[in-house]
Amino acid sequence: MQRRQGRVNAGLLLLLYQISQVGVQNIPSVTLGVLALNIFLFLNPVRPLPEVCISVNEGFYRRNWQRLLLSPVHHADDWHLYYNMISMLWKGIMLEKKLKSIWFAYIIAVFSVLIGVVYMVLEFMLMEILDDPSYEMNCAVGFSGVLFALKVLNNHYNPGRVSSVLGLQIPSKYACWVELVAIHLISPGTSFAGHLAGILVGLMYTMGPLKKIMKACAGGISSFTDPARPRDYYSEYYGYPGYQYRMPRSYYDYTGGLTEEEQLERAVLNSLNERGRNFIAFYILSCDSF
Repeated sequence: MQRRQGRVNAGLLLLLYQISQVGVQNIPSVTLGVLALNIFLFLNPVRPLPEVCISVNEGFYRRNWQRLLLSPVHHADDWHLYYNMISMLWKGIMLEKKLKSIWFAYIIAVFSVLIGVVYMVLEFMLMEILDDPSYEMNCAVGFSGVLFALKVLNNHYNPGRVSSVLGLQIPSKYACWVELVAIHLISPGTSFAGHLAGILVGLMYTMGPLKKIMKACAGGISSFTDPARPRDYYSEYYGYPGYQYRMPRSYYDYTGGLTEEEQLERAVLNSLNERGRNFIAFYILSCDSF
């Protein structure tokens, strides 16, 4: 997990370029703060990656609970950071306006810690079921678990979309599961348990008791309003290779009049090389790997 030395961080530069293309003024405050925090800690990590990643051995047996806070906001390299933060940028723009900034920040904080806990539980179960002690040593970093959880929330609050995953037309409510398997098959080194933990936490919020528990614990957060789920399918349809979805018209106003298609064309397609173009659409959808 060591970063490459002696080279330009092209992923970081491209991320900064795309943020500038969207416009800082068009990025909600919490989303912008998450981006800034992850970029800052990439440039100034608290500790080396082996000392911040989360695993059963480090988190549970050795009681290094601070790793629950540190692991989501550290990344293995600049492209890991890039793909995760690009995904965070679009999900944050869509969700923060709907959920309001204070509640969205609360969600990010709770999800970041809880996903680490669920990840350790899943790895521990795999260790016991398969009788393979190596699972307790699997150590993960990155924001992608949180992104999978936010994807579940986005599909919950914006139903009726259709995603194309590897050429298959799939209702977005099922797309997370297909992407979970597809990422693991395409890139076996990614953390299956980390991504699955994100989906499970998202479902705990949208279908389980987590939202009620969070509201009860929050108490005085008066700015939270639980947005109603639209019943109608959106009329606007946009597509990219491997990623298609419908988007509400109100999204235009919030992004300074630019559709996401226009933003991505400006910020991604005109700036990536051929290799990047082949992978960017898939990774924006799939939140990249741990």
